[in-house]
Amino acid sequence: MLKGLMKWLVSLLLVALGLLGGAYWWLHHPMDTRQATLDLSIEPGTSPKAIAQAVADAGAQTSPTLLYAWFRLSGQSRQMRAGSYEIAPGTSPQRLLSMLVRGEESLRTVTIVEGWNWRQVRQALAKAESLQADSRTLSDDAVMAKLGRPGVAPEGRFYPDTYSYAKGASDLAVLQRAMKAMDKHLQQAWEARQPGAALQSPEQALILASIVEKETGKAQDRAQISGVFNNRLRIGMRLQTDPTVIYGLGEAFDGNLRRVHLTTDTPWNTYTRAGLPPTPIAMPGKAALLAAVQPAKTAAIYFVAKGDGTSHFSATLDEHNRAVNRYQRGQ
Repeated sequence: MLKGLMKWLVSLLLVALGLLGGAYWWLHHPMDTRQATLDLSIEPGTSPKAIAQAVADAGAQTSPTLLYAWFRLSGQSRQMRAGSYEIAPGTSPQRLLSMLVRGEESLRTVTIVEGWNWRQVRQALAKAESLQADSRTLSDDAVMAKLGRPGVAPEGRFYPDTYSYAKGASDLAVLQRAMKAMDKHLQQAWEARQPGAALQSPEQALILASIVEKETGKAQDRAQISGVFNNRLRIGMRLQTDPTVIYGLGEAFDGNLRRVHLTTDTPWNTYTRAGLPPTPIAMPGKAALLAAVQPAKTAAIYFVAKGDGTSHFSATLDEHNRAVNRYQRGQ
């Protein structure tokens, strides 16, 4: 009888070891996704059992009952987070739980480039992968109202950077982050301004920074360009900067700036109007923001492109005309 009991216990132990081995294998063995990356979306408040079913519904060839049991036995079933996930080929049940508990959502990115205008930002958002285009049908005014800035022009308000987002996130959420980032960097730049800068407010700094951003070919010239514009503002001289004219032309600009454009008045034409334009003309980066409020100490009030990305700076009109003849006309 004792011998029979021992055989029964050994058999039971072998069965238990087999079950444990099978469970270990199942937990660490990749789920069958048919070699495809599966999209898994979990809404807030979804139960662990419903999450297990959602994994199977997404296309994972596994038992939702076993998954649910694993979630419960792990003690972490209530720690799984809502979000948008990707189940890549090779993902095991153990890795899946870790991913859900840590909230490792599948992220995408969209980049706002220094010097882009608002129209280009909207185009980039519209093309961004898996980004919910909530702003697509909204006017510019409506977008800014949604962002809590009614009556504020969107140009220049969004900080150039690369922003990550979860699949299905709203483009308005990305814009909100970019706007807050610009607010932060603009405030930091304004607090670091030089006493001699010819600017009266952060708003003016943002506008000038956008012009510096568009005028700068080489980083080494940025502070000098700002110095020229600060000097002109200080003495009441028109800025006469081509990028503002181009901005005022909008989509009508065909890439060829003509003399008639310089004399055609728009709110942004700094050849026909004194002072800064009414809004920024682009999204300035950190370097341009700092250059606007920390201009180089220079007597120059003119500059001309040399053809290699840099500029020649002049303090007098005669010197400037000679530079124009040399670098623009080859004389």
